[in-house]
Amino acid sequence: MDNNNLHNLRHSLAHLLAAAVLEIYTDAKNTIGPSIEDGFYYDFDFSSPISDKDLPKIEKKMRELLKTWKEFQSEEKTGEESKKYFSDNPYKLEIINEIVEKGEKITLYTCGNFTDLCRGGHLENPAKEIDSGSFKLDRIAGAYWRGNEKNKMLTRIYGLAFETKEELEAYIKQREEAQKRDHKKLGKELGLFTISELVGKGLPMLMPKGNIIKTELENFIRKEKEKLGYSFVTIPHIARKELYIKSGHMGKYDAMMPTMTDENGEEFVMKAMNCPHHFEIYNAEPHSYRDLPLRIAENTTVYRNEKSGELAGLLRVKNLTQDDTHHFIRADQIETEIEMIFGLMQRVYALFNFNDYKVEISVRDPKNKEKYFGSDEVWEKAEGILINSAKKMDLKYSVEEGEAAFYGPKIDIKVKDSIGREWQLTTVQLDFNQPENFEMDYTGEDGKKHRVVVLHVAIFGSFERFMGVLIEHYAGAFPLWLSPVQVKVIPVRENHNEYAKKVFELLKENGIRAELDDEDKNLGGKVRDAKNNKIPYWVVIGDKEIEANKITLESRDAGQLGQIGKEELVTKLLGEIRNKK
Repeated sequence: MDNNNLHNLRHSLAHLLAAAVLEIYTDAKNTIGPSIEDGFYYDFDFSSPISDKDLPKIEKKMRELLKTWKEFQSEEKTGEESKKYFSDNPYKLEIINEIVEKGEKITLYTCGNFTDLCRGGHLENPAKEIDSGSFKLDRIAGAYWRGNEKNKMLTRIYGLAFETKEELEAYIKQREEAQKRDHKKLGKELGLFTISELVGKGLPMLMPKGNIIKTELENFIRKEKEKLGYSFVTIPHIARKELYIKSGHMGKYDAMMPTMTDENGEEFVMKAMNCPHHFEIYNAEPHSYRDLPLRIAENTTVYRNEKSGELAGLLRVKNLTQDDTHHFIRADQIETEIEMIFGLMQRVYALFNFNDYKVEISVRDPKNKEKYFGSDEVWEKAEGILINSAKKMDLKYSVEEGEAAFYGPKIDIKVKDSIGREWQLTTVQLDFNQPENFEMDYTGEDGKKHRVVVLHVAIFGSFERFMGVLIEHYAGAFPLWLSPVQVKVIPVRENHNEYAKKVFELLKENGIRAELDDEDKNLGGKVRDAKNNKIPYWVVIGDKEIEANKITLESRDAGQLGQIGKEELVTKLLGEIRNKK
């Protein structure tokens, strides 16, 4: 079943849900019910509250009605005819009035004994085409009418729907696994980050263990970029408002933070993007064609005034630290530079076992050209280059209209994690417009001035989001090199503490992140604590180990590994850390 048919299936089920609800709750008012990514929903105005406990009987009624739903019939109506039909439903009347004002046609769709105001998009024969085991009512939530908090709160009933029962069951299983891996839950349990109401929503704070992970990621990506000739810079976190007026962010980017005014009346803005600062770094010195490509990089935080309803743990925040880079290049270097970026991206993804990813090329919305900088010619050229680059690298890609940045098209990479969910990470944006805007030049081989081309690139995207993805990808069980605690040293009894402390000190001297658990509690409890904290290795020390001048090594992933010497342990761990195991 293609995406269009799946949409029609889900939309048909939204109608079926409304029909079932109105048969059981005869005074309820149905409003709107679209298909969504994993199913459908419908919003209702109930005279008395309902709860999740009521879903089974509604679902049962849906299955009963489905047997009789053998054909969707459409009928075009006038405004007056439609208003008469829905005279007791103020929500439908509001929609009808809007359609009449726009001069659009009004259609009513009927299946079984249920008729709804609708634009269409249904299965021809729901009874035949819908597997009765392929859908399930999921949950109830509140939703303001038309998404406006000034309007009445309605009851939204969500349903899950797929082509087959097997696909539905697989999705439910995946979602249950995702709930176990929820980075907010694991972040709290493992002491990685916290969000304080007093500090503010969308402003996560990394705790010591979480900061270790971020630091390891920063050091790793910095070394990888330095190998490729990137130069790292440092910029302030604020700038004069005029910088962002010049870049176009003031007016075209709606997540800019409010301005601040100093004692002289000069206005400053917290940076939502790093590129305008980096442009000014480029312009601080003259450049020759021999200097290019010039790649400048920075791991730095930007601040965005995201809507509170969209904030989510580390995945959607107001302060995000980007592994940001800007490539200042000649036009003839675009394709080779993009190939280099993809090579870096693929090495990074392989390290985290992100081996399945897809490419989306985001272009401007041709119907809303006023949202973007630059001429048609420049946009067509930039979009064509990105598409040709993807073809040349033999990448499967899709083109997404309206998803481009206001100054240029981009390539977005979505990876699949260990349980099959997609995450958007790497971004490569091609920009001909800002170099014109900021008059960024280089002296060509011909001795004349030429405009540079800019690539805006982030491999991780943001460290916060990437950490959130990694927490869920690994279910908190990080590889050794990333783990906040790499080894736990566990003496069996108090008389083993002295030897255990020597092992602990040896590990610390060699830069291995170790903890010594010398509390007066039983061995089982200490081992359980190591497992609960998902520590990669733990070392057990008792009489036999002291007598043999060795330790017993156990692995989170491989179980008991037996006795080895202290120096052998250090060599083993340092080798795995160096090789990013």
